[in-house]
Amino acid sequence: MDWVALWLSGKLALVSVLILLPLALWLGRTLAYRQLFGKAWLEALIMIPLVLPPTVVGYYLLVGLGRESWLGAMLERYLDIQLVFHFSGLVIASIIINIPFAVQPIQRAFEAIPAELRDAAACCGMSRWRIFWRLELPLAWPGILTAFVLSFSHVLGEFGVVLMMGGAIAGETKTLSIAIYDRVQDLDYDAAGVMSMLLVLFAMVTLAITSAMSRRVVRQ
Repeated sequence: MDWVALWLSGKLALVSVLILLPLALWLGRTLAYRQLFGKAWLEALIMIPLVLPPTVVGYYLLVGLGRESWLGAMLERYLDIQLVFHFSGLVIASIIINIPFAVQPIQRAFEAIPAELRDAAACCGMSRWRIFWRLELPLAWPGILTAFVLSFSHVLGEFGVVLMMGGAIAGETKTLSIAIYDRVQDLDYDAAGVMSMLLVLFAMVTLAITSAMSRRVVRQ
């Protein structure tokens, strides 16, 4: 077991999800309640990481954030920030590729809240902010929890975009999925099997929680 890679994967998953969830909460609620111009195109853009190979997303991030790009060059010159082959770059890549896993469950959870409840709360004099905190969030929490679990588990097992953006620098960008790949390349199938089984067990728990939360949203 590569404990450093496991710790790095957990750290990457937690940091990425904690940054992603507030954005997904705002975006999911906005898509659920507002009729925006070009909404279908925005939803399609959000869902693109689901159909594109992770290596394609990683390639565009590598080109767009590398030191040869204008953004990468500015960040390195003025802020001394290097995103490619760095943990911070993995966080950005993980957030982008996991947007659909976070936004869609939250959007569906808010859409499942009856409009009559929100209208009744408004008629009782509750402000929009209070309606959000006292009514919408308690009813939408299964979708929010589903978004957290799905995003966390997906980051934990992500391979393609992480490899493209970060390579395999031990202690910096070498996550558990990359460690499994390296063990297979070294013909160390026992270690690869142990780490793979850990991800399989985590995936099973994740799917069980997600299914339970999905049924909870449907019953609301």
